[in-house]
Amino acid sequence: MVFAIAAPMTLAYLTTPILGLVDTGVVGQFGDAALIGGLAVGAVVFDIVYSAFNLVAGMSGFVARAFGADDRAEQQAVYWRSVVIALSLGLLLLVLAVPVREAGVWLMNPGAGVAEAARQYIGIRLLAAPATMLNYANIGLLLGQGRALAALGLQTVLNGINIALSIWLGLGLGWAISGVAWGTVIAEYVAALAGFAIIVSGFDRSHAPGLARILDRHAMLTMIAVNRDVMIRTMALLGAFALFTRFGARLGAVTLAGNAILMNFFMIAGYYLDGFAVAAEQICGRAIGARFEPAFWRAVRLSALWGFLLAVATTLAVLAFGGFGIDLLARDEAVRAAAKAHLFWAAITATTGVLAFLMDGVFVGASLSRDMRNTTILAFATFAVTAWALMPALGNLALWIALNAFLLVRGLSLAALLPRRARSVFSPTG
Repeated sequence: MVFAIAAPMTLAYLTTPILGLVDTGVVGQFGDAALIGGLAVGAVVFDIVYSAFNLVAGMSGFVARAFGADDRAEQQAVYWRSVVIALSLGLLLLVLAVPVREAGVWLMNPGAGVAEAARQYIGIRLLAAPATMLNYANIGLLLGQGRALAALGLQTVLNGINIALSIWLGLGLGWAISGVAWGTVIAEYVAALAGFAIIVSGFDRSHAPGLARILDRHAMLTMIAVNRDVMIRTMALLGAFALFTRFGARLGAVTLAGNAILMNFFMIAGYYLDGFAVAAEQICGRAIGARFEPAFWRAVRLSALWGFLLAVATTLAVLAFGGFGIDLLARDEAVRAAAKAHLFWAAITATTGVLAFLMDGVFVGASLSRDMRNTTILAFATFAVTAWALMPALGNLALWIALNAFLLVRGLSLAALLPRRARSVFSPTG
């Protein structure tokens, strides 16, 4: 079961950093570090914005537990609640597009050239907000039900179209960063509509929930409360990445561009390991719904074993081939040198971060959102203090040391809490 879920989801998640590499490569061909920096700033802004507005991030845990309890009506009800929340927030983002764009650029505080490129990218990509939110709901339902192949298909459609359009619009038509942004907008809408049609057509009408059950006040507030904690956790998570980008921007456009390239390697490792986190999330949630504790712990052990083995393999692969990847993604020799100087620290993020990814999956599956929130805030504080203390002496190296410390604190703190939380979840009153 672990591999049946993890293998397709690993492939699905890998398409996202591949998209990031393609976007960076497309923009990098124009030989302007400000464009690469603008893309990096825009990506961080969207991570923050969608995390702040994404109140369906933890829905897969609700679906998994309903799946384990064989409650088909509740699975559909969770999806429809998520669709209502997702579309409402997506439309709100459209209304707030201009202030969101300006706030994001102000938060990152890059140089003038980078800021202009970021504004261009953010302004276009915000048009996809409703579709992006609906895609979150679609993937959450599929992951909660363990339908990893269907999730892989949707993710492949989304990122495949995005990659093709980014290359065509960005390089073929010479639209540069605007082409990359428009490619994302079109792909998000195609994937969102396709996913919605596939999911709704597959629902068993004999178990369709009524409107009163879908809009049940307690159920909606419970989902919002859990997702609020997940949102705060994700905001703290991305706050660390935002500080990483902001501090890097202070060191100049070349350092910012070099870090942006290295962060693609980190994202590859992250999405790669997320496949096993999803497996832990789905099986742990199903075990809780079925009230069967042995399956819970077996899922944790197997996911941890394979996650650590693949994390080490990923670190070794980045160390061996990262220099070639850097040369492929950037033409500017100064940017290449800046990236290669810290390749080692980017490579080991897979190993230092694997436990954090795994524990996220377990705690989402169990809807233990408060612990995720609190430990990530602790990790954020660790990152900020470490970077602030070391930057005067170590410069950009301090940022990479702080990032690895951030990952370690997240994983170790959640792992320390897990035995006690599991006893509580499986207790008669849990």
